[in-house]
Amino acid sequence: MSEECARNCSSCGVDCPSRKPESLLADLNPLSAVKKVYAVMSGKGGVGKSIVTSMLSVLAQRKGLKTAILDADITGPSIPTAFNIHTKAVGTEQGLEPVVTAKGIQVMSLNLLLENETDPVVWRGPVIAGAVKQFWTDVIWRDVDVMFIDMPPGTGDVPLTVFQSVPVDGIIVVTSPQELVSMIVEKAVNMADMMNIPVMGLVENMSYYECPDCGKRHSIFGESRIEKTAEQFGIPNTAKLPIAPQLAKWCDEGLIELFEGEWLDSMSDELTKNI
Repeated sequence: MSEECARNCSSCGVDCPSRKPESLLADLNPLSAVKKVYAVMSGKGGVGKSIVTSMLSVLAQRKGLKTAILDADITGPSIPTAFNIHTKAVGTEQGLEPVVTAKGIQVMSLNLLLENETDPVVWRGPVIAGAVKQFWTDVIWRDVDVMFIDMPPGTGDVPLTVFQSVPVDGIIVVTSPQELVSMIVEKAVNMADMMNIPVMGLVENMSYYECPDCGKRHSIFGESRIEKTAEQFGIPNTAKLPIAPQLAKWCDEGLIELFEGEWLDSMSDELTKNI
């Protein structure tokens, strides 16, 4: 450190060992307020991030918390379908207004901005990442107690942008029982560690099928590895979601806010206990 150091790195051009890295966190819209942010991610697609995001959001809303969902899966948005949202987001001079679900959850997704819901989003990575950042900075998130970000699969441009631009308080990793997935989980956990963000929970989707006649559980995709994986990476909270046709039906019909089941209750309690 120079003897003439003013201890203000923002106005100093000297590259000294004591120089603090500049924060890349983006400012919220002046009318926004968000207390807690959790990102729901996985190392691969098709494991159920969106349904976990939706269910955790619904559970938080049922606790009386003001809840929001930022859909960062730009090229494959499914949150609007799960909540039966077909209206468009409206922009004003002050910012972009999120669409509110039947039960009061604030949602922003690219599908709420497209002329047609089935229009493909053929954008390059930096453009997609920029759009996600704008969902944080330009949308008017009103008095949100807890926000869940539905992440795209993998560890590329968008997750990096989210973790650098948004003050994420924790990550929930979604997986499935296959052995290959344990390696994919490790990639997601390692990225979280690189970004200094704690992994708050591990959800194993499609963990088992429960016979409606005899009640016996069958491990269709192999034996569960969630406890072993959680122990390996020091993840404090775990949950298992079954292969349940009713869950898929609630999502497909836009009725996820009416879902019934205690699978994620304990995890939800832990995520929201200090809000």
